[in-house]
Amino acid sequence: MPEILAPVGAQDQLIAAVRCGADAVYLGMKSFNARRNAVNFSNEELKEVVSYCHVRNVAVNVTINTLVFDDEIKKMEEAAEIAVSSGVDGVIIQDLAVLDVFRAKYPYVKRIASTQMAIHNLEGAKAAEDLGFDTVVLARELSKDEIAEIINHTSLSTEVFVHGAHCMSVSGTCYVSAMLGGRSGNRGLCAQPCRLNWKSGDREYALSLKDLSLIKHLNELSEIGVDSFKIEGRMKRPEYVAAAVLACKRSLNGEDYDEQVLKDVFSRNGFTDGYYLGKRGKEMFGVRTKEDVLSSTSALKVLEKTYEKEVQSVPLSAKVFADEKCISLELEDDRGNRVAIKKTGTQKANKHVTDMAEIKKSIEKLGGTPFFMRESGIHVSDSLFVPTSLLNGLRREALALLEEKREARLSPLYREKQTRNSHVFLNDFEDEKWARFSSIEQITSVETFDRYIVPLWELVKKHPLGVDTNRIIVELPSVIFPDNEKEVGDYLAKLKNEGYNAVYANNLYAVRLASTMGMEVHGGFGLNAVNSVALDILLGWGMKSQTLSVELSSDRIEKLSHIIPFSLIVYGRIPLMRFRACPVQASLGCKKCKGKGFLKDRFGNVFPVECSNKTSSSLLNSVPVYIGDKKKLVSDAQIFWFTVENKQDIDRVMDEFQKKDVPIFERTTGLYFREVF
Repeated sequence: MPEILAPVGAQDQLIAAVRCGADAVYLGMKSFNARRNAVNFSNEELKEVVSYCHVRNVAVNVTINTLVFDDEIKKMEEAAEIAVSSGVDGVIIQDLAVLDVFRAKYPYVKRIASTQMAIHNLEGAKAAEDLGFDTVVLARELSKDEIAEIINHTSLSTEVFVHGAHCMSVSGTCYVSAMLGGRSGNRGLCAQPCRLNWKSGDREYALSLKDLSLIKHLNELSEIGVDSFKIEGRMKRPEYVAAAVLACKRSLNGEDYDEQVLKDVFSRNGFTDGYYLGKRGKEMFGVRTKEDVLSSTSALKVLEKTYEKEVQSVPLSAKVFADEKCISLELEDDRGNRVAIKKTGTQKANKHVTDMAEIKKSIEKLGGTPFFMRESGIHVSDSLFVPTSLLNGLRREALALLEEKREARLSPLYREKQTRNSHVFLNDFEDEKWARFSSIEQITSVETFDRYIVPLWELVKKHPLGVDTNRIIVELPSVIFPDNEKEVGDYLAKLKNEGYNAVYANNLYAVRLASTMGMEVHGGFGLNAVNSVALDILLGWGMKSQTLSVELSSDRIEKLSHIIPFSLIVYGRIPLMRFRACPVQASLGCKKCKGKGFLKDRFGNVFPVECSNKTSSSLLNSVPVYIGDKKKLVSDAQIFWFTVENKQDIDRVMDEFQKKDVPIFERTTGLYFREVF
C-alpha cells in the first residue's frame, strides 16, 4: 500500500497529520527549505518531531531543497548533520551540492529528488538514478500513462502530488518571482506573482491554475506502482492537512470522501485533474474567490475535532509474571522491539487479593498514548496483593523504554556510499561569443559568433546556410514530456548522423540523453548551477561547459571556483516560466496562436510566449537582459539569447555591445547587480 505523505509547516499541522493517519510527513528546518515563509522547525524541535513521529510509525523527510550559494555550503553541511543526528528518514534535495553531502557522508538516509529538479520524463528519472537518488518526486504535469511509463522503466521509488496548489510553471524552471521581485522560488521565497492578474487577450488570471486533486484516482495510481501520495501545503492550516489526509485514507480504502469539505477548506474555484487525464484546457484555470473564502469557516470548526485526541494505532503484546517476591512486565511492539521491567513490592494478600482482571485493566490502561493492547498474558500467584501504584509505575516505565527504542530511524539503508573525485578541464571556449536563435531565419552574418545554439525542432527542418555543423549546438527542449520523448531521441540521433555533435541541455534528461549518444554536452542555465560543488559534479558527469544560473550576482560569480568553462547570458529575454498548459492556447487555441502569443501583467507590460513545436511554451521577460555597457563579468563564453528579435534587431544589439554603449532599448541587468533572496 502506498504511503500518505503529509505537509507539515508547524506543530499544529504535525499533530493533525499524524492523528489523522499520515504514514509520513515532510517538513523544513529554519533554512534551506523551499517554504521559508512557513513557521518550520528549530534544531531542538526537529529532534522532538522525529521522536514523536517514529514512536507512532510515521516517517520524517526533511527538506534541504533550495539552491545553495558557495558561502552557504558550510551552513548547509551543518544543517544536514543536525537533520541526520535527529534521525530523519529522508532528505528532499534540489541542489547537487546537497546531494553530494548525503551521498558521501550519510548514504543510509533516503535521497529524494525534489520536484524542483523538474523530473518530468523517463530520461530525467534515469539521470536522477545515475546521480544516486533513491526516490523521485515526479512533475505535476504528467498524465497517468506517463507516470506509469516512468515507473515501469526505473528502479526508483516515486512520489506523486495528489492534492494541493499547482504551480503554473514546471517546478524549478520558474524565475518570475526572482527576476521581477528579487525573491527566488528556487531559494524558498516565491512571492507568487503568477496569482496576480496576468491577461491573455480578454482572459484574466491567465497564470493561475486551480489546485490539483487526484484523490479519487488513488487506487488507480496505486495499481500503476506509485509509492507515495504527496499532499502539498506546508503553509496551509492544520484543518487543511487533516481534511486531505482523511480523504486520502478513505479513497484508498475504497470509501467515499467528501470533496466539498476539501473545497471548503481551501480551493481556487474547485480542483483540477487535467494533467492526469491529459485534458489541458481552460477548465484547469481558476482563482480563489470571495465565495471560496467564506465557505471555509464552518468546515474548519468540524475538522478541528478530527485531531483533538491521540490516536491509538500501535499494537502491543504484554506478558506479566507476579509472585510474592516481584512483578515483571514485558512489552513487544509491531516492529519486534521488546522491553522488560521487574519491580519488587508485591506481597501475600491479607485482605484484598489482586486478581488477573485488575492487573490486566491496569496494564492495558493506554489512553493518551499511541499504543493499544493487542494481546496480553498474565500469570499471577494465588492470594497476591499488587499495589495499583506499582502496576501504574511498571506500565509507565515500560512504555517510556519502548518509546526510546521506537525513536530509531524507520527507513532501511539505501544506496552505498559514493565519493566524488576532483576533476580537471581543458578550456576550449575562452572569450567566445555564442548566440542562441529561436529560428534559423534570425541568423545573421556567420562570422559574428563562434557558436550557434539552435533548437532541435529548427534543425530537423533545415541546416543554417554557411554554418559548419561543428559550430552548432543543438538546443534540446527544456521540457519534453514522455509522449514526445521518443520523437526527440530519434531526431537527435538523426542530427548526430548528419554531423551535429554538441547539445545544449537545460534539464537533467537532456544531459543523459546526449551523453548516452556520445555527444558533447553544454549545460544550460536551467540546471540551476549556483555553486562550485555543483559545477564540479557536472564536470565529472562529462559536461564540456556550463551556463551559470541567471540567479547569480556578479559578486557570487567572481567567487566561484573556475573548475569548468562557464558561460553567461549577457543579452536576451530570459525564459521566466516553462508551461505545459499554455496560457495563450487556453484563450486562442494553438492554430490561431501560431506560436507568437503574449501575456500582459497588471501594469500593461507585454511578455512574449515562445512556443516549442506545440509541445510546451515559455514565458519570456518583457525586456531583455543587457550588460554590454557594464564591466565584463567572469566567463569563458558570452551568450546572446535571441527569441523575438528580427535580423535588424540582432545587428543593432551586437553593434551596441561591440561599442559598449548604453542601449537605446529598454533593458534590465537581471540579477547580476542585485542580490536575490
